[in-house]
Amino acid sequence: MPTSISSSENLEHSINTRQLTMIGIGGVIGAGLFVGSGKAISSAGPGIVLVYLFTGLLIILVMRMLAELATASPETGSFSTYASRELGSWAGLSVGWLYAYHWCVTVAFEAIAGAAITNQLIPAVPTWLYALIFMTALTGVNLAAVTSFARFEFWFAMIKVTAIVLFIGIGVAAIFGVLPHFDSPGTSNLLGHGGLFPNGVTPLLIATLTVFFSYFGTELVTIAAGEAKDPVTAVRKSMRSVAWRILIFYVGSILVVVTLLPWDTAEVTKSPYTAVLNLLGLPGAHTIMNLVVLTAVLSCLNSGIYSSSRMLFSLARRGEGPRVLARTGKSGVPVKAVLAASSAGFVAVIANYFLPTGAVFTFLLGSSGAVAVVVYLCICGTQIVGRRKKTAEETAALPVKMWGFPCLSYVVGVILLAIVVGMAFTPATRTPLVLTMIVTALAVAAGLIRQRRTTVPAGNGNTTLTESRRQ
Repeated sequence: MPTSISSSENLEHSINTRQLTMIGIGGVIGAGLFVGSGKAISSAGPGIVLVYLFTGLLIILVMRMLAELATASPETGSFSTYASRELGSWAGLSVGWLYAYHWCVTVAFEAIAGAAITNQLIPAVPTWLYALIFMTALTGVNLAAVTSFARFEFWFAMIKVTAIVLFIGIGVAAIFGVLPHFDSPGTSNLLGHGGLFPNGVTPLLIATLTVFFSYFGTELVTIAAGEAKDPVTAVRKSMRSVAWRILIFYVGSILVVVTLLPWDTAEVTKSPYTAVLNLLGLPGAHTIMNLVVLTAVLSCLNSGIYSSSRMLFSLARRGEGPRVLARTGKSGVPVKAVLAASSAGFVAVIANYFLPTGAVFTFLLGSSGAVAVVVYLCICGTQIVGRRKKTAEETAALPVKMWGFPCLSYVVGVILLAIVVGMAFTPATRTPLVLTMIVTALAVAAGLIRQRRTTVPAGNGNTTLTESRRQ
């Protein structure tokens, strides 16, 4: 079994560009948009639209940097592989394991969340059984073939996109007074009740941290690129398409919400999208949104198993994880990596049967809450270092280039560091940041120890890599 950084030759390259695009969109549109956005709106006011716009633009820049790396060398390990190559094995190992850990915890959380939503729709079945059904079904999907994952994720994403497009369309019609039996509020909700920033600037800064994490998942495109039919073309087209669609879906739908509803109503905090549909008199709004949110949760669960398993597979291929995780089955699926990625979800099912949600589960969620910042900082640092190593000819040959390099890359890095500082000084995000930093420190320490063990002194006194790293 090779331990070198390769192009994942044992995986099936069968994901087409259309599927890859929808995987990227589906990875971003989660339950956080449909439900979690309410808290940000109620704290920041109508100006939250600008927060979503600014943060979306920042994520687009980070994804542009990742697209530069991914199109130059499509790898299943994505940013983890590139970090190992440009920054050292310690960086790739630590960010790779941290990312896999984050998605394993997310899989467990989404399984329980999906079960709770389904129990509201059909209460006759206990939540632990729903969670078991979801985990078994989507683990089976990921074990069958990568095409199974891609098809399921395509349709999950299609449902979410259709729901948002319909929501924006109905909302715009209501804003312009086209809908019968509904009087448009005009700009009264946007500019009334204290204007765009009724609570000042501080809530906007706090909301930025919340909104920032809601965009996490776009990087899934570059992980899936390792199994794409034409990875370079697929990543280039997918990243371009995902970027503008994210802005339309997020910014557009939030703008509809704050235009039609007063930002300080209790219904906004509970479920802003349901509140809008109720306001417009759409029958069964609560059930409709529950089904949409359930789709978002199952999509995240499906993506979580996939992304975590592929990261574990890549780490194992590079000798930065147990080699058993690098073995693939006849269908080209890393079976043991998939089982390892889904194991946290099954443990959560068992815990849900015997115990209520407790401190351990809360700790796990908190300890992965700031992973997005770590991953994006790693992408930023890797792109800057990697580009500086390239000659003029190599730079000219890049299929995708980061705009305004190096200035814009450094600006992104500074903003990301400012977000970390903001988290440290915000009580609501301080604990998740500290827990994530502890987990990150442990991962970095393991990476440094591993890198030190895989280097040997060369005859000239310099340090060289062992055979497994040179290959």
